[in-house]
Amino acid sequence: MLDLSPVPAGGTAADALRNTVDLAQVAERCGYHRFWVAEHHLASGVASSAPGVLVALVAAATDRIRVGSGAVQMPNLPALVAAEQFGTVAALHPGRIDLGLGRFDLRKILNKRAGGGPPARLPSGRPVRRTRETETGGGAPPGIPDVGDREVDGVSLPRPSFYAGDPATYQLLGDLLNYRLDEPGPVYGEQLADILAFLEGRYPGPDGEPLPVLPAQGADLEVWVFGTTPGESARAAGAAGLPFAASYHILPTFVLETVAAYREAFRPSRYLKEPHVMVSADVVVADDDTVAAELAAPYGQWVLDIKAGRGAKPYVTPAEARARVWTEEERAGVADRLATQFVGSPETVVGKLRALVEVTGADELVVTTITTEHADRVRSHELLAKHWIGEKA
Repeated sequence: MLDLSPVPAGGTAADALRNTVDLAQVAERCGYHRFWVAEHHLASGVASSAPGVLVALVAAATDRIRVGSGAVQMPNLPALVAAEQFGTVAALHPGRIDLGLGRFDLRKILNKRAGGGPPARLPSGRPVRRTRETETGGGAPPGIPDVGDREVDGVSLPRPSFYAGDPATYQLLGDLLNYRLDEPGPVYGEQLADILAFLEGRYPGPDGEPLPVLPAQGADLEVWVFGTTPGESARAAGAAGLPFAASYHILPTFVLETVAAYREAFRPSRYLKEPHVMVSADVVVADDDTVAAELAAPYGQWVLDIKAGRGAKPYVTPAEARARVWTEEERAGVADRLATQFVGSPETVVGKLRALVEVTGADELVVTTITTEHADRVRSHELLAKHWIGEKA
């Protein structure tokens, strides 16, 4: 289960965080294997901005379930700090902590939102250097041809949807996180290698001897890599022999290519002898398809706010969502996400998730659910767990 700590309508960040802890306890009771929290910044609708802290709080409030980040966004957090933070939690909760690592490419985001105009600049005046990929405005990752809508054995792989929004929030975030966008960014594979070296106690000091990096050194935790395309993250995870989570719920189009790139790059390691794949899915389950569709109605508005640069806003009610008048551009901007949200009765959703597992060869699924009311989110996860476990039995 992946949670973003959504702020309830009329509620506070404290309410959202308490709901996250409650949901983690529900996940443990229902038999979920992992409970992960996301990382979002400058968003009025979600409170999961400090995953290391939140993981510690959730681990302390549960007993058995694995708890982790989905994902710490590199390079927002230096490799040393990420290893130390999660090593600290793992020292008190050994065998239960997952350090999920993502890659937040702010340069690419700002370049795409600059469109064909002059290079984007941060409030400080520093320019954003454009890459060839973003100058062309192509919808596909490097090396992958742009495609139309596809379907494979019942799994939708729609063409990527884009919406030209305001980059101001991203520009401000770059300044607040002290990004040097006029310089080359860190190499993700090197950051990942540093984290593993800290955890394994082999990062060299100035005298050539390993540095003592406590409590990261020897920490009993799992390192995961998250990725949305068959690019740097998938290759880095495979080369390091780590488990990999493919984000179908964020960019569904290339999930098959992304998983294939990871498998092709995989090399056995001290962590894994064979590739291990998790695939994400956005899910809303209710007693029947009609009720589930009503609960999921606000999802398009929520996705649009994020794509438009406004950040995740508090989830509106289904009635407010139904009353909203959409432009063709807005609908096109969220079409891929709406087409790949798993909505319906337990039987409907479980059937679709089974298809996703078969098509991707996933070893695990991570599901995320957002609804206006926390109780509906709890009910969704309870229904899914009951029917998923029942069908497997």
